[in-house]
Amino acid sequence: MDNNIDKERRFQTVCLLILSIIAIAFALYWLKPMMIPFVLALFFSLILTSLIDFQIKYFKVPRFLALTTTLIIGILILITLGLLISVSVTQMLVNFDSYQEKVFQLLNKAALSLNVERFGMNPQEILDPLKNNLTKSVGGMVIGIVNSIVKLLSQGLLVLIFVCFLLLGKTIQTKPPGKEWKEGVYRVKRFIATKMAVSIVTGVLVGAALMILGVDMALAFGLFAFILNFIPSIGSTIATLLPLPVVLINPDITPLTGFLAIAIPGVIQFVISNFVEPKVEGDALELHPVAVLMALIFWGMIWGIVGMFLASPLTAIMKIIFQRIEFTVPLAHLLAGRVDDIQS
Repeated sequence: MDNNIDKERRFQTVCLLILSIIAIAFALYWLKPMMIPFVLALFFSLILTSLIDFQIKYFKVPRFLALTTTLIIGILILITLGLLISVSVTQMLVNFDSYQEKVFQLLNKAALSLNVERFGMNPQEILDPLKNNLTKSVGGMVIGIVNSIVKLLSQGLLVLIFVCFLLLGKTIQTKPPGKEWKEGVYRVKRFIATKMAVSIVTGVLVGAALMILGVDMALAFGLFAFILNFIPSIGSTIATLLPLPVVLINPDITPLTGFLAIAIPGVIQFVISNFVEPKVEGDALELHPVAVLMALIFWGMIWGIVGMFLASPLTAIMKIIFQRIEFTVPLAHLLAGRVDDIQS
């Protein structure tokens, strides 16, 4: 009798958990215009809080001065990102004519190699519409990039405002936090800081390598490598292949340079993802590949591409929190793929 009651309670608990997850997912989707900047601000505030504590502990500066310098650093980082993107777009616009001419040459060579005249077709009747559509598509792409930059900068300003309120709105605690809570917060801060540091190193190395090779928009590709490093496995592959179109249509790039422009970033991504990152992050990102894939799908469906960027850190933080709570330890084991620990 007791076993039946326990099974019924477990079944009810599982059903309530599923319904709660669905309700939370709908709420996160509906509130994404506000939640995305707020969650990004939480990530940045945790990093900046560590920087504030570092200044207070080692430089003995007042908290207000440490907070001011930290906010200035955040603003400078935001301005630097905006400048990198604008410089890359300007470089693309300056070289637009040469890119377009190279694409037209490739289309002409393709038409000659296919020898469409033997089928009674005029190559110009095929190439002219393609060239016109290509010009319109590239123009639309440029406009889309400019709109994306404006949107990104506006989101960055909103994130900065949230960060300021989070750092300035620290309340006085009447009760000191417990040991479990302090350890969990410490591991979350450590994970975010190490993930950010590894991503910065990846972006700098990729951008520097492409810049040395003379690839256009090298700074932008380095920035993309930094951002896409937050997406496990898929992000590094996309970041490696992103320079390929620019390499193919650049008339000044030799075949050897084009090969190195893909191979060197690929080696950098492989070494950092498989050797450096696991050593630096420790067991914080000990997630099963299926859990990572499901997290990418879940957060991508809710928050789009930004959700995919945040999927890995959010899932890792959830795992850290689940490990701190006795009732949710099996969920942490499930995310790590340790099924035997769940059964035991």
